Amino acid sequence: MNTVDFRRHLHSHPELSFEEHSTAAFISEQLDALGIEHRPIAGTGILARIEGRRGNLKRCVVLRADIDALPLQELTGVEWASQCDGVMHGCGHDCHAAILYGVLKRLQLERDFEGTVLGLFQPAEERGFAGARKVLEEDPFKEYDVAAVIGEHVDADLEVGELGFCPGKFMASADELHFVVKSVTAAGRMAKSPIVAAADLIMRLNAFNSDVCKVSVYRTVAEGIADHVAEECRVEAMMRTYDEKLRGRIKDMIAHATEEVEYKYDVEVATDIHHGYPCVENDTQLTYEAMLLADSHGYVVRDLERIGGEEDFGCYSQLYPSLYYRLGVSRAAGRKHTATFLPDERALAVGEEFMYQLSLSILNK
Repeated sequence: MNTVDFRRHLHSHPELSFEEHSTAAFISEQLDALGIEHRPIAGTGILARIEGRRGNLKRCVVLRADIDALPLQELTGVEWASQCDGVMHGCGHDCHAAILYGVLKRLQLERDFEGTVLGLFQPAEERGFAGARKVLEEDPFKEYDVAAVIGEHVDADLEVGELGFCPGKFMASADELHFVVKSVTAAGRMAKSPIVAAADLIMRLNAFNSDVCKVSVYRTVAEGIADHVAEECRVEAMMRTYDEKLRGRIKDMIAHATEEVEYKYDVEVATDIHHGYPCVENDTQLTYEAMLLADSHGYVVRDLERIGGEEDFGCYSQLYPSLYYRLGVSRAAGRKHTATFLPDERALAVGEEFMYQLSLSILNK
């Protein structure tokens, strides 16, 4: 099976996070046909292994592709459109998986490299389910010296043949902040307003904003009437940072801020932080080497700015030398996470060739 056909099959049969049973079965079937050793991982993922013909087999490169889809009703109208009502590969994970398949196919046929390649078809990247955490809970790389974890994402802001890179801090962490501010005085006209206390809390959260931290309050809810003070006010916010140490410090500062609000306004503040994905931080040397390699093979190399969006690839980049880059799929593809997102399939050949060359470059270094 070629890479395009592989991608189209996945696109026609999308599955949501941790429901990728048919997807995993299909991937397993195709790897079996190639004679590639593999096993299940993280429930609905697949971990493949190819050993080179020489060198230290404990030294490895991990190639990662996510495989889950989104709850969207596809509207592209292509022949290989989703056959699953309300589910669509609207973010390009089908492309990522197809590229990984193509790379593994070539490496298995040749095996002309040192060390070991691990191909990770990871479930549940979307919607905060963090399949990467489930993968790492199994500690699948403990027997290896991991030289690099490599991943990519299709990008409709780049044309086919363009590759985007950002050395160092690349994608933000994401934490949801939930606060319930309650008055501790008797309810009624003379009760102290939790709304005023919540307004002060919001201003304190806003004060944390900087070039490396963004706290965005997106919802406040308080239900009262004209002559009766609301008993509580709920505040919801999203916090993004580009540094894990700063992320921890800001959380400590938020706890201190809520204590000050409680004391100042005689209220109680219940805080619930939903800890999201960690920051994606690219290994600087690895990134620059990849940029030089891309340029030497005639691809257009684009310097990218930091991105506010999150990605569970950060779970790997916090533990191993990692590189997460962008693959151009044409501006005509439209916006990802929409029902009409349609990447240019010519990008598959670019993605496969570059990941293949990058793998060899790292392993044979």
